[in-house]
Amino acid sequence: MSVRHLMRENIQNLEPYRCARDEAGEGLRIYLDANENYAPLVDCDGINRYPDSSNLCVRRAVESVFGFPSDMVCAGNGSDELIDILLRIFCTPAVDSILVFPPTYGEYSVLASINDVRVIECPLEKDFSINLDQALSLIRTHRPKLVFICSPNNPTGNLFDRDVILTIARENPAVTVVDQAYVDFAPQGALTPADVEANERLVILRTLSKAWALAGARIGFMLSSREIASKCYDVKYPYNIPLPSQREAVLALSGREDCEMRIRTIIASRKSLMERISRLAGVVEVLDSDANFFLVRFRNAGMVYSELKRRGIVVRDRSSNLHCEGCLRITVGSPQECDELVRALEEIL
Repeated sequence: MSVRHLMRENIQNLEPYRCARDEAGEGLRIYLDANENYAPLVDCDGINRYPDSSNLCVRRAVESVFGFPSDMVCAGNGSDELIDILLRIFCTPAVDSILVFPPTYGEYSVLASINDVRVIECPLEKDFSINLDQALSLIRTHRPKLVFICSPNNPTGNLFDRDVILTIARENPAVTVVDQAYVDFAPQGALTPADVEANERLVILRTLSKAWALAGARIGFMLSSREIASKCYDVKYPYNIPLPSQREAVLALSGREDCEMRIRTIIASRKSLMERISRLAGVVEVLDSDANFFLVRFRNAGMVYSELKRRGIVVRDRSSNLHCEGCLRITVGSPQECDELVRALEEIL
């Protein structure tokens, strides 16, 4: 049975908005269709024109770098937009639910609440692993329309077992969304187009905000079945990614070797910074990580957080998250920033 039957009926039958240029195709010279100003008022080539609503240049660049077929890719204004789109496609407000694995990225639950979708929780074990039996039991009982798995997980930094993820995706009769925002920093953790081809209910989220250093451009992308990708383009805003952001994405993706070198540098810096912090007084433990951040458990996390902030250094207090009592999440910065952080912690502790 097609994944289409999982979509809301009104979305299945949606008559989407289409831009004239989408309908006209390529090879156009004179644009008199979209009520634009014919000349830009600022020094930015082409900014007076609406951006390509199909994000084709971005999708082709993603295909060239990641091997994701462009017709199975949807580009979003950050991954958050894609999460929201999936909720709107599959979840009927006040009726359906999603499943999440706390502690995890909080936006899944926030966007579900905004869409009036119930959130079912399957807490991670104390070692931050997924309890597979409990997950499958909750899926059978509650039949969530979307299951969100963040791997490597945020805020814990750990990569989940590939077999566990694929088992959940296989046994889940609805859609399983695997958010791999940080997978560039993980050893051989990425799911592939072959995984999606084998299971049309599997969706992979990626982003250019982390390893590709484009957080300010807001570019996320999704690999899914062609049917889901096509429906996402029916539902999303017509011009969801600004022209400068699309250009920056294509430019960044043309520098794959530079990105890979930066990733190796960050991974080495992560190892060094974790070791330096683990030797400090007042540190209970430094948790291992497959991301560009890690958790540190302090004896007095609140005091450390406040003192760092007083020195102009901001980290993320995750103490209120499940199993994260006393934990601060620290992102790997530049060598100079890491040195300053360690000096500050030495003074504080």
